[in-house]
Amino acid sequence: MSNAVHDPFAVSIDDAGRVAAVPRGFPLLYGGNRVAVVPDAVADAFRAGDQLVVAPDTGEVLHIPAGIADRVTAAVTRAREAFGTLTGVPDASIDAFYDAFARRLADDAVWAEIRAANDADVARARERGRSTTRLVATATMRARMIEGLQTWRTMASRREAVLETVTHDGWQVDQVASGLGVVGFIFEGRPNVFADATGVLKSGNTAVLRIGSDALGTARAIDTHALRPSLSEAGLPEGSVGLIDEASRAAGWALFSTPGLALAVARGSGAAVAQLGAIARQAGTPVSLHGTGGAWIVVDADAPDAWVDGAVYNSLDSKKCNTLNTLCVVASGATRTMPVALEAIRRRGIGLGHGHKVHVTTAARPFVPVDWFAMVAPIRRAEGDVPETVATAIGDASLGHEWEWEGTPEVTIHVVPDVATAVMLFNAQSPRFVAALLSPDADTQARFFRTIDAPFVSNGFTRWVDGQFALKRPELGLTNWEEGRLLARGGILTGDGVYTVRLRATQGIPDLHQ
Repeated sequence: MSNAVHDPFAVSIDDAGRVAAVPRGFPLLYGGNRVAVVPDAVADAFRAGDQLVVAPDTGEVLHIPAGIADRVTAAVTRAREAFGTLTGVPDASIDAFYDAFARRLADDAVWAEIRAANDADVARARERGRSTTRLVATATMRARMIEGLQTWRTMASRREAVLETVTHDGWQVDQVASGLGVVGFIFEGRPNVFADATGVLKSGNTAVLRIGSDALGTARAIDTHALRPSLSEAGLPEGSVGLIDEASRAAGWALFSTPGLALAVARGSGAAVAQLGAIARQAGTPVSLHGTGGAWIVVDADAPDAWVDGAVYNSLDSKKCNTLNTLCVVASGATRTMPVALEAIRRRGIGLGHGHKVHVTTAARPFVPVDWFAMVAPIRRAEGDVPETVATAIGDASLGHEWEWEGTPEVTIHVVPDVATAVMLFNAQSPRFVAALLSPDADTQARFFRTIDAPFVSNGFTRWVDGQFALKRPELGLTNWEEGRLLARGGILTGDGVYTVRLRATQGIPDLHQ
């Protein structure tokens, strides 16, 4: 009779020294003093060579199958090898790549292939009730992709650019911009990022891209018909920019937990991006994230009608992260300014063809037409048109909720006693992203800029927050301050901004010493 005690948490190891099986309920230590438990479904699906990652923000156990992990590792390895090769490639070849990529996107035959794939992606997304506001490859998106590539083509290279020279007697020190390494991109239904992300080549980096399942067909078409042929034509290493052709979210987890990434960039919805950012930080990789958006406009009592109308109307042309989400009107001027703002919202809804929707706090209710709370209209949602009241009540604690609207402009309306209160609410509830103050008073504007905890501040419309529009550079991503301020860089990440600084000393005398 054996006296051996059965260990319910024994882990099976195969001949290669890999974990072959994980028991249900197996405890995993994370965060130094917390324990996550392996769910039954994850334990049952686990096979030799698979990986488990604990999301440090939630304790969720994430399963990465071996096949997906191997494909991601191979893509990062190719990019790392390409990074080494790229140092010997002349700037002219990188410029030739941008020329070739832009030329192919401008080719109607090539674009027809991309549009066909995109049409199929959009149809599948709509069948699943998914948002398509950023997924449709419109003529405008095509033009902006081409414009972005041409911008990179004409911009001076950042590779080995001397940023500053410090001169001493008999010697000097140059601060030189050099490539950072492999940049990992994860983005959801945004085909345009495919072109934007290639900007990292301009500063000597390489890129690995993973796109969400909604836009994967479009990405494959761009990769096949435009990107890879352009890399080949220009003589750039194949792994300079690579697509991970994998729909599973596990590919994203694997990419951001892979050692060797120089920077992790994520664009998409709030919860998913927050999870990815936490995984990257846990792996020791710097991150650039923007998952929660929504801009705030504060209307001071003396705001001119024309500024209220223009800022509100022009901040609602489409749903993006920098779209007006929360409108705070100072009470002493609300009788005059609120009707102007509401009319701008209504007029924009008419222009977009799907009406408008407002969420109204108790303080704002007296300034919103009473019939809006009873009026039922078709509101455009991802799943189609849904009958809803034009105005609904919302609590003061929900001012930061981002409305992901399709074709119906959707805004939270609140009334505050003064600008300082609006600033306090923004700093407490918003993702700390975009803020605008409509006021003609310079001192009020200066105080607003000092006290508002946001990287992007203006005195007018909010949609200016865009790399191509504001800085004349395609953006790789926007970063809010939800996780804190950024070290030594702005919230708009562009391709020529991804670099490290090396120091090069040049002696003019042989006997230099301290």
